[in-house]
Amino acid sequence: AVCVMSASMGAPTVAVERLPGGDELHIAILSLQRYIGEKISHLVGLEIGGMNSMLPIASAARTQLPLVDCDAMGRAFPELQMCTPSLFGKRATPMVLADESGNTVVIDSTSNLKTERMAREITIEMGAVSYIALYPLSGKELKETMIPGTISLAANIGCEITKARANRDDVLSSLLRITNGVQLFEGKITDLERKTQDGFARGAVELNGYGNYSNSKFKVIFQNENLIAKLNDQVVATVPDLICFVEPITCRPITTEELRYGLRAIIIGLPCDHRWRTERGLELVGPKYFGYDIKFTPVEKVGK
Repeated sequence: AVCVMSASMGAPTVAVERLPGGDELHIAILSLQRYIGEKISHLVGLEIGGMNSMLPIASAARTQLPLVDCDAMGRAFPELQMCTPSLFGKRATPMVLADESGNTVVIDSTSNLKTERMAREITIEMGAVSYIALYPLSGKELKETMIPGTISLAANIGCEITKARANRDDVLSSLLRITNGVQLFEGKITDLERKTQDGFARGAVELNGYGNYSNSKFKVIFQNENLIAKLNDQVVATVPDLICFVEPITCRPITTEELRYGLRAIIIGLPCDHRWRTERGLELVGPKYFGYDIKFTPVEKVGK
């Protein structure tokens, strides 16, 4: 049995402020193992984004279980059903949630969307952060449903950026080359709205351009992750493609929690895994699911 795991749910700012000692994920894994009555042999990170890409590595080290080089999103999404196993009809449950006090809750629901709704409410009760183990899969199912090589890709991106800095090469060009990305904008943040609602960090950020983007405006709408990007009110990128903020010189990523008035940033668009661009994938994670009546167009086409 393979256990897909995630570091946290709830408001990202709370999760970052309450980094665990590592036992919470271990507790969740052991609880899931007892519930399914089968030994868990491997671990998989739920998403290759933010803290949720790092704590599974630490948990694999603590449990001495192999961590498979793949994940279930190829990026980060705000809801649990937004995983590639859902595209293949795989259930997210049984799922275990654990908090920092050692309390655990098992969910065995009828749909992955229901799992998300129930887990969100339980997480709020746990103090807005929980540590979860879910999507138990066989090895065959893992090969069929997961996005391969994402941990290696993340490591290679870091190596390319480090090398470019050391050689004083154009760091942005190196980043775009290895990710097949496109630059969408460069500017300074002039307005920011952010609020925590229903367990999500929701908001919008606006920028005024400079350099090649002088006299232009840019807006990004986010829900934990960036969803919609507009250049002068024209949509240039949407979920499920990635919309990323990076620092102009170092290309260090800037998360939605770090956005602030006056911050300078470059915004890039990265293509998502091809499965998210299918009809079923767009139903699950496309702009219409998030309430935006916008047709998805691949970022590499719009960006150019």
